Amino acid sequence: MDEEFFMRDAVAVAADLLGARLLVHDVGGVIVETEAYRQDDEASHSHRGPTRANAAMFGAPARAYVYRSYGLHFCFNIVCETGSAVLIRGLQPTHGLETMAQRRGLADPRRLCAGPGNLCKALGVTKLMDGMPILSPPFSLALAAEKPAIVSGPRIGISKAVDLAWRFAIEGSPYLSKPLRPAER
Repeated sequence: MDEEFFMRDAVAVAADLLGARLLVHDVGGVIVETEAYRQDDEASHSHRGPTRANAAMFGAPARAYVYRSYGLHFCFNIVCETGSAVLIRGLQPTHGLETMAQRRGLADPRRLCAGPGNLCKALGVTKLMDGMPILSPPFSLALAAEKPAIVSGPRIGISKAVDLAWRFAIEGSPYLSKPLRPAER
């Protein structure tokens, strides 16, 4: 995997990242849920152009874009083409479960990394990682040997561009932030 993998449409990258192994300081797991955001998308932080807060989205591909959601928790994205990124919404924990459980204050592996805020807390992702290259430490990212079965549907927690089916998940995964309803499949 290299920067060229990410120098593509975020919608394609979001689907292709499913099944990949993502670690931060050797803690993490298999990506089971993503969402795509492009600059021409009204729900994207980049839609109105570059700012200090979204600068990473306009930088090099394969960089982290980390922001604080509602002032409460961090969200981790991977930058793709200029002005676009993939939000990592959920992981199936495989590495460092004890560390994640301690950070989250719970032991249920299905809930450790379900949802972008929970994922960041479990992996120790902070704003200090904004703009860092995700293809070198403290990150480790490796594509799956086999592409998993994928389902898609509308993104979650947005009020604009709600009709776009740019939320992707591994079919049947119990580690999703929220199940895709049958009508969304």
